[in-house]
Amino acid sequence: MGRSQESFSKKEKEKKRLKKRKDKLAKKEERKANAKKGQSLEDMLVYVDEFGQLTDTPPDPTKKKVEIEAEDIIIGIPKKEEVIEEKVKEGKVAYFDHSKGYGFINEINSQERYFCHVTGLIDEIDEGDKVSFELERGQKGMNAVKVTKI
Repeated sequence: MGRSQESFSKKEKEKKRLKKRKDKLAKKEERKANAKKGQSLEDMLVYVDEFGQLTDTPPDPTKKKVEIEAEDIIIGIPKKEEVIEEKVKEGKVAYFDHSKGYGFINEINSQERYFCHVTGLIDEIDEGDKVSFELERGQKGMNAVKVTKI
């Protein structure tokens, strides 16, 4: 003889599923009973007071401070101002690889290190040369351009 195909866990799962369905129907009925259909517009409005808090009472007209013209409102993002130092700086070439076409320049005053590409060169440079250069914003930071040997 064969055994019943229903095990204890199957019965428990079925009980949980039925209980979940009952709870869902009960919640649905409760929502229907408590629904406030046909509310007036005044009941649904929410106001913002002078402190930015939401309230159901309309604001006091005596506390109204400033009237703003629609033309004064600017919508959009202001353009980012690029701060580029046009001042000519002096430095020393720390490393330059002619085969790869790039190198690095250390500024004399601040010891900042700047990337330099062969396209930004005016004169040909080698390691140890003193140079003057300008800075330009690149993808990964400031780059030395208009590099000339001193």
